[in-house]
Parts: sequence; C-alpha cells; structure tokens
Amino acid sequence: MRVLKLTAQGLPQAWLTLEEAVLHYAAGDVRWVAGAHIATFRGGHNARTGLQSVVEIHSIIGTRGHMVINPFDIVPTLSNAKLFARDRQLCAYCGDRFDEGELTREHVVPLAQGGRDHWMNVVTACRACNHRKGNRTPEQAHMPLLYAPYVPSLWEDFILRNRRILADQMEFLMAHLPRHSRLHA
Repeated sequence: MRVLKLTAQGLPQAWLTLEEAVLHYAAGDVRWVAGAHIATFRGGHNARTGLQSVVEIHSIIGTRGHMVINPFDIVPTLSNAKLFARDRQLCAYCGDRFDEGELTREHVVPLAQGGRDHWMNVVTACRACNHRKGNRTPEQAHMPLLYAPYVPSLWEDFILRNRRILADQMEFLMAHLPRHSRLHA
C-alpha cells in the first residue's frame, strides 16, 4: 500500500511507503490530508503526560514546499510497463489486446532510420506486427498506426507507475487528466 504525496498546491510528487509517510507526519511536513485513513502507527509514551503517540496515515497527503518547475514541462521516464499501460496493451497496428509478455516497444521511426527512443516515437505492438514492420516506417511497411503516440502528463505518469492505486487516489489523479488521455477509457 502506497501513500500519494503531493505538494501543498496539489501536484503529485511521489508514491511513499507507509513508513516514509510516517516520517513526513513526524517532521511536521504534512500540511493537509485527503482520502481514507489507511493505517495507524503507535509510538512511545510521553514522559510527562503518559500519552502514547499515534500517527494516523491517510492515502493522500499534501506536504510543505512546492515544485520549482512547471509540471507540464516534465517528461516522464519511458519504460515498457508504462508504455504498455499508456496504450492499454493494445497493438498500434492490428488493434488486438495482448498480455504484457506478448508486447514490444515499437519505434514508429526505427532507430536504424534515425528515430529516437522517446514517448512521441514509440507505441505498443504485438510481436508479430513488430516483426512484420521491421526496420521500416509505418508508411514504408503499409501498416498505418491505429493511434498516435503522446507524452503522458504528470498525473498520467503517477497512474502508470503504480499498479495498486486506492480508489480515492485514483479519483484524485483521474480528475486532473488531460481530455486526450487514453486512461479515461
């Protein structure tokens, strides 16, 4: 189980373990909380009052500080798992849905022709279509793309990099997705 850490302004910063979240609470960095109460940590007893310290962890926390860069300028790291999730495990050429083990990272403009390993030049393809296309562009192979590649937003990236998102965390992230996002479907 992970805690969604946001800036005080509500921009996603990290997925935290429960233990990492406790450190933010203990340091006084948590400015606000949202979502469900997901865990309770009990500490030692106060020598003067005899009361035991208790930290209640929520699924979403807003922390002190702010991002010094524009969140719309952030380009998420590219990985096969995030690419396949962005493309909903759908082959960009035949349109069929496949298990992750049957998919490949397909370069629209092949690396051999000067293409780059970047979000705007990669799509998900099944092994058969990737092999058939080879080191050609879709036009050269007469295999038109069924959808266009795009760079995921910061909020999409947070969805793509965590497979176990709680309902309230997903609701928060989905509310900030761009209209063009494939994650709406």
